[in-house]
Amino acid sequence: MFSKLAYSVFEQSINDYHQFDNVDQPIANPYGKDQFEHLLYMKNWIDTVQWHFEDIIRDPQIDPVAALVLKRRIDASNQERTDVVEYIDSYFLQKYQGVQAKAGAKINSESPAWAFDRLSILALKIYHMNEEATRAEATQAHRDACQAKLNILLEQRTDLSTAIDELLTDIENGDKYMKVYKQMKMYNDDDLNPVLYQNKK
Repeated sequence: MFSKLAYSVFEQSINDYHQFDNVDQPIANPYGKDQFEHLLYMKNWIDTVQWHFEDIIRDPQIDPVAALVLKRRIDASNQERTDVVEYIDSYFLQKYQGVQAKAGAKINSESPAWAFDRLSILALKIYHMNEEATRAEATQAHRDACQAKLNILLEQRTDLSTAIDELLTDIENGDKYMKVYKQMKMYNDDDLNPVLYQNKK
């Protein structure tokens, strides 16, 4: 099952990151570039680093100049995240290119890669909520509340994993078909963001 494979790679990436717990630690992707797992690991590593960027930038004592530098890094990370999602969808488009969609086949509201994006973020929520649910110096009330939230996240993981596997099975059987739209983000584009193109004059 693709969801089980993906989640195991996401967990590996999260655990590898937390050996150093440093946003500047370079990625050491253990998978070859010809492996699907390479994209999954890269995707989650980006998400994991950005998770910690988002923690850092919320520090009320952060230096404004440092915050601006970090905001630029978050913007770049967002673009990289989107690029990798599109690479993952390209993998599935190629994988299922020979499948003939059945008459009446339907399209899904999101592509497989964006569903994996949600699973990657969910893996991070589970990891960090588990940290809070077992944090020794926290109050018992805090740990109990976080455990209740963790239980919901684990249920969500089951549901999302099932939905992903069912989607891929439907595509493989021709009951659904893939149609991928590029994100076409405008704010990073010098020709589409008015603030940027007006400054070029």
